[in-house]
Amino acid sequence: MRNPEFDSLVRDLVRMDNRYQREAYFFLRDALSFAQSSSLSEDKESDENYVHVSGQNLLNSIRQFALHEYGPMAGFLLNQWGIHRCEDFGEIVYNLIDIGLFQKDENDRKEHFHNGYDFFEAFHKPFLPSPAYQKQFSRPLSPSIEKF
Repeated sequence: MRNPEFDSLVRDLVRMDNRYQREAYFFLRDALSFAQSSSLSEDKESDENYVHVSGQNLLNSIRQFALHEYGPMAGFLLNQWGIHRCEDFGEIVYNLIDIGLFQKDENDRKEHFHNGYDFFEAFHKPFLPSPAYQKQFSRPLSPSIEKF
């Protein structure tokens, strides 16, 4: 379900900073929710509704969430939304913090999103055929094809 306040604030945010598509902000919100619910299920003793997620934990959850939700299209969609590296996630998170939609604590830094993981390794490589699979289909070209 859409939150009209979030929707409106993101629309304004995209007008001010058009590096990222609206979908990137909605994706980040959903990935944070995924990260928080994962943390809540791991910490059964927590009675709080708010669960802080560190930059590195959020990056890991973003990867898991993107692969789960979008499979082999994850990397393509993130790129279409303007996200090409982990630092972009940090920029989006801090844009959302700046307008009051996300929170941070005194230890959080934008730099925590730097050098998180390589996008090819994270979003494309899991879907490439294995070398053993590729090998079974690699055959020498037939003589008639080699002439071209």
